[in-house]
Amino acid sequence: MDFVVRSVARVLSSRREVLDDQWSSESSFIVFNDEVPLEALVGLSDFSHVEVVAFADQASDVPPAPWRRRPRGNPAWPEVGIFAQRNKDRPNRLLVSVARVISLTGRRLELDGLDLVDGTPILDVKPVFSWSGLRGERRVAPWSDELGRGYF
Repeated sequence: MDFVVRSVARVLSSRREVLDDQWSSESSFIVFNDEVPLEALVGLSDFSHVEVVAFADQASDVPPAPWRRRPRGNPAWPEVGIFAQRNKDRPNRLLVSVARVISLTGRRLELDGLDLVDGTPILDVKPVFSWSGLRGERRVAPWSDELGRGYF
């Protein structure tokens, strides 16, 4: 089954290369397309964080990218499947990022901690509600905490 999606915005960022770390040092905006009416953005600035769904246009599809690999090619970490990591090379090239809202001016949403490169097409933006986050105790693979050091 095929699906059709459309971009509603693009990322405007100082990060132009696909690199893994130091995302908070970047300047990041989501600039909504002209066909997105301003009324669609009313109330968005009332939220501290948003979830952003994007299309990884600079990534490889899986397959041919590996279904299983060592995150970042690190030999100290175990080989895990693509669904046990957050790598950009995914079966449908979909990315999800949670970022802090700095400001909304017209069609420009300024964010902190958006881990998407300049020009990335945005498919959707959703506010983070107090009840829409994690529920229950969080459990993570030990290597994932090491991977996250210096990410933001």
